[in-house]
Amino acid sequence: MTKSDEGLPLAELLDESTAVLAAAGVASPEIDAQLLAGHVLGLSRGGLQARLVIGGTVGATDADGIRSLTARRATREPLQHITGLAPFRALELHVGPGVFIPRPETEMVAQLAIDALRADAAPEPIAVDLGTGSGAIALAMATEVPNARVYAVERSAEARVWAERNISAFGGGNTTLVAGDLADALPELDGMASVVASNPPYVPESLRPVDPEVALHDPDEALYGGDDGLSVIPALSLTARRLLRAGGVLVIEHAEHQSAAIADILRADGWRSIAHHRDLTFRDRATTALR
Repeated sequence: MTKSDEGLPLAELLDESTAVLAAAGVASPEIDAQLLAGHVLGLSRGGLQARLVIGGTVGATDADGIRSLTARRATREPLQHITGLAPFRALELHVGPGVFIPRPETEMVAQLAIDALRADAAPEPIAVDLGTGSGAIALAMATEVPNARVYAVERSAEARVWAERNISAFGGGNTTLVAGDLADALPELDGMASVVASNPPYVPESLRPVDPEVALHDPDEALYGGDDGLSVIPALSLTARRLLRAGGVLVIEHAEHQSAAIADILRADGWRSIAHHRDLTFRDRATTALR
């Protein structure tokens, strides 16, 4: 009996995939190899490890599938585009070309918004996610604060395709997708929102990422905020002040070096209690303020 008849050892196939991805410059080749194999085999990483422990094998069809996806990843196509999924807090969001892939650091921003929303005494507090992209922050608020009414605003038609799909899958009836620009969004909600959250484009044009996963696949509209990365912040500040009730909370994600400049913009617009929040690597990555 040949190896092809009895199946290829899973450990051997993972070693092969890891080597291919490492040679291509993928930052986490072993993890990505496992996630791709799990995607093909329908296994979580824990399930994959269990199969490895018992010396599991892979049939020819599944082995071909894993090799095919590994070859795609070796071209530096994002892992999330290949699997079609991006984990975000308790959700697995649908993503693909045309939408920004949510990052782990945005989960902290969502937590700040969720905490503020939970603290609101209104029976149906209103929250707005300006520039929702895939719907990540909006859906985190909607699913974790189910009594809230959440509005997800997005200008890009390509991104809205993914937001609509995710809201259909996870929105639970309390999430509304709105097509439009953050500068003039939702005038009918002026003075009514409890929380406005945003992960705006904040990368300076001079600091364009070189990783192909970002440079070639994330939409420019979701990444770049002009020469200093702050071009959207003035409009975001004014819109949030218009939407929020007195005492409402604004939450903004940003780069670590932008805290002081953002605070200056918010202070000039009359925001109170401006505070910066550090991520797990002790970098300022979010700012909150009170209306």
